[in-house]
Amino acid sequence: MELPAWLEWTWLITLALAAAEVAGIALAVDAIMRNRTPQGTVAWVVSLVLLPVAAIPFYLVFGNRRFNGYVRALRRGHAKMRSLWERASRAVEPFAVRADAVDPRADLTKALGCLVPLPETGGNDVHLLIDGEATFDSIIAGIGAARNYVLVQFYIVRDDGLGRRLADALIAARERGVAVFFLYDEHGSSVTDGYLERLTSAGCEVSGFRTTSRGNRFQIQMRNHRKIVVVDGQRSWVGGHNVGDEYLGLDPTLGSFRDTHLVMDGPCTAAVQLAWCEDWHWATGRIPDLAWTPRAAGEVPVLVVPSGPADDFETCSLMFLHLITGARRRLWISTPYFVPDEGIIAALQLAAKRGVDVRVMIPDKNDNQLVRWSMLSYYPDMIPAGVKLYRYTKGFLHHKVLLADDAAAVGTANFDNRSFRINFEITVLAEGPEIGGEMASMLRRDFERCHGARLADFESRRWWHRALARAARLTSPIQ
Repeated sequence: MELPAWLEWTWLITLALAAAEVAGIALAVDAIMRNRTPQGTVAWVVSLVLLPVAAIPFYLVFGNRRFNGYVRALRRGHAKMRSLWERASRAVEPFAVRADAVDPRADLTKALGCLVPLPETGGNDVHLLIDGEATFDSIIAGIGAARNYVLVQFYIVRDDGLGRRLADALIAARERGVAVFFLYDEHGSSVTDGYLERLTSAGCEVSGFRTTSRGNRFQIQMRNHRKIVVVDGQRSWVGGHNVGDEYLGLDPTLGSFRDTHLVMDGPCTAAVQLAWCEDWHWATGRIPDLAWTPRAAGEVPVLVVPSGPADDFETCSLMFLHLITGARRRLWISTPYFVPDEGIIAALQLAAKRGVDVRVMIPDKNDNQLVRWSMLSYYPDMIPAGVKLYRYTKGFLHHKVLLADDAAAVGTANFDNRSFRINFEITVLAEGPEIGGEMASMLRRDFERCHGARLADFESRRWWHRALARAARLTSPIQ
């Protein structure tokens, strides 16, 4: 007896729903085993069991915060990578900082040093580069002075005026015999095939960093957010700038663009170079023959903290938590995306309660509306506890910096879940009254371009504005 067509379709739909439920339960078990926070685990389990058809695609994309493909690639290249790590460690050993029990930096060095491949080193010269013109003038000049090789890595690369200026400098370096290695994030960049062809035709080695290759093809939520330039293993640049005209303040929508980079000479460049090598190895399976002969160039102690979803621990969030809880006099933070988790919120509240001058600077104008609404929801958490919030009004604030007493952190990491747990980031922590004073002066100028945020700015809004801010905050795990 032939079944009616509608009954056949009903039967097929029932089977499909049953299969989705089984898959949802299996992935719920996977979420229990993999996810690190109880809140995130509960959210995934409930949605996967009750709404498997809708939740499964989202879980496949956003659910796994551990970049197993990267880890497997390092293990496959175990001999090469181990040899590289040992070579880099031997190179910086004479410059390693040995803090004793009476040194006020002892806790910092011991705690954060356990999370990174190379130790804190002395003998460095470190300077702030404020905004795009200063940053790229320094980078282009550094490339122009290169003798042996240039390593370049950016999250965003655009085929525009600044992008072509960088390409011209790299091609000129290659023409005089300098080896050039160019790495970009394939998700973040809008670089054209013509741009890449121009570099490869000149003899530059070019590769994209794609988290979906040789790993989980659904890991599109992960990004390599690092911005690195290294010249001859001696000088390096790390900070917030990407390669695009907007970082020079030429975007008519965003207007003036406020960002900060660091230029560094000395042994700390070996740690920056090692982070680049690990990413290049993931992308290409190769490790270039580079120089590991650091030289002292100054007196600033520096710790380089690469972080990402392949780490055994949540390096980025642990670093920020340690800096916040260790601050005694001042804790000044500037970030374009302030969407902290509960641990960071509690640490900031406690810092303010124990008398630390806690200030958080965020943009008045934001390029991400979801983040803009989320940030508004933190006013009731921060302001009553004594945390001072500042909204930067002279363009778009993009730099990612933190000043804890005289420890100055500059890098690529924002105060959000994406930087804490999902993106590959790199932060440079430089210590001492000289660099601390330099950053304090820079941030004071920035605070003068802000207006203070008040709790009334949140409470006086219409109820649906407040509800929208709270709802936006619920999406913080995937922002």
